[in-house]
Amino acid sequence: MDIRQTLLIIPGIIIGFAFHEYAHAQVAVWLGDDTPKHEGRLSLNPGVHIDPFGFLFILLAGFGWAKPVHINENNFKNPQRDDILVSLAGPLMNLSIAIFFLIIMKIIPATLLGNFYNTFMEVFDYTVWINIVLFVFNLLPIPPLDGSHILFGILGMKDKPIYYEIASKGRFILALLIITNMIDKIMGPPIRIVYQQLLSIFLFI
Repeated sequence: MDIRQTLLIIPGIIIGFAFHEYAHAQVAVWLGDDTPKHEGRLSLNPGVHIDPFGFLFILLAGFGWAKPVHINENNFKNPQRDDILVSLAGPLMNLSIAIFFLIIMKIIPATLLGNFYNTFMEVFDYTVWINIVLFVFNLLPIPPLDGSHILFGILGMKDKPIYYEIASKGRFILALLIITNMIDKIMGPPIRIVYQQLLSIFLFI
């Protein structure tokens, strides 16, 4: 990835990470847990959500991370259901961002951006793509990703020994998938399907 491409994708990464974590924090607070609020995470300021190493890693290796939002499930009225809702909030926010920028790409007139129109369209398109990647990636059912909370929560197994056994190896499993490029084979098809479907719906491509 050259310097120009790196500069073009940075806005999408920052937006994707910040809004993803903010969504977790906001939904947790709505459901009765003020932990994210007390820790200063109820904000769209990227500075409170971006992990410097995770941000650098995504630029260099294609995968990275933000600062996780801490929650206390004991503060929820329905811990099993509410943990699922908080976990869903992040990926759904990324999908919403992708849709938002596709709509912007559809309605914004070229005359408004002048000579910078093509550059802005590239930034918007990268933002769409990155947020679809974050949407799919975070739905993988591997701890500590959101998908594991959702799947094991639906199955009622989040408090079972098997979940903690898998969770203890989750980061190793993710690292192995990334190093062997298996992650691309797993994520590639759903990412392309979602991207093409959204393009056909919002840009009529």
